Amino acid sequence: MDLIPELKPGVWNAWIYMSVFIIQMIIIMFAGEKVRRRSHVPEDIKRSRRDRYTAVVANAVWLLALICSVFLPLKTGSIWFYAGFIMFLVGLIILIQSTYHFMKTPSDRIISKGVYRFSRHPMYLATFFICFGAGISSASWIFLILCVVMVYCFHREALVEEKFCLEKYGEAYLKYMNSVPRWFGFFKCMKDLS
Repeated sequence: MDLIPELKPGVWNAWIYMSVFIIQMIIIMFAGEKVRRRSHVPEDIKRSRRDRYTAVVANAVWLLALICSVFLPLKTGSIWFYAGFIMFLVGLIILIQSTYHFMKTPSDRIISKGVYRFSRHPMYLATFFICFGAGISSASWIFLILCVVMVYCFHREALVEEKFCLEKYGEAYLKYMNSVPRWFGFFKCMKDLS
């Protein structure tokens, strides 16, 4: 793994992994006004100064990672590539499932089907797997460091979203929070199923 990777634009670069986010954005954009509005926490929600800055940093780092991915060749044929590709596939499956249920659930209901039964924030979880998969497949420490910053920022954004959902859905969301882990887990969910 290289601290300073070889940077050159190419077809077989990490952008292939990151392009799934652009595709997801386009799908949500054309899914209708209700889905588009639901995809963002309203601007007027109260955020601490730290959370406002964190949201700006998250978007800037995500954009930087997207641009950086254009110049990071995948280490095809190496153990790095295969390990990262597996992480990417896990993230892609989570992203597809969570996007589907996000779009299909009416905006006046809590999304609690599919992967939302195991994670309150599966899209952020998918972002973690996809971005780390890209960083590992390209064997880039710099990209992985960007991913760590993104994970922190998205964690802060998840806290803001939970606060918003508590205000919007009240007791029903509190019950959901108590039965589904923030990031990932089967144990709370399996206990509820028995």
